[in-house]
Amino acid sequence: MAELSTWLDAVSEELGITDVELDNNSIHTLLDLARDSAHEVERLAAPLTAFLVGVAVGRGDSLGGAAAKVTALALTSAAGSDPAAKNPPGADGPTSGSESA
Repeated sequence: MAELSTWLDAVSEELGITDVELDNNSIHTLLDLARDSAHEVERLAAPLTAFLVGVAVGRGDSLGGAAAKVTALALTSAAGSDPAAKNPPGADGPTSGSESA
């Protein structure tokens, strides 16, 4: 996690936002958000969803509140979709039975 911390400090410095604290709770919230949007929507949704949540936070929403709303949306959207259409065979690597341990 030291590399991540160093990277995040460098990014904050480069963007002139060193006053923004990205604590462990915030990091886990963002990683969970990225995971849920990648798995429930599609991989490309992860960074784009994180960006949009960041915009919402910048406009006054809390990180936890924005992430909760978007996670609920992703889970609701996934529940109503066809899993085969979301993850066609071979889209994310080997199909079952051909995976290596």
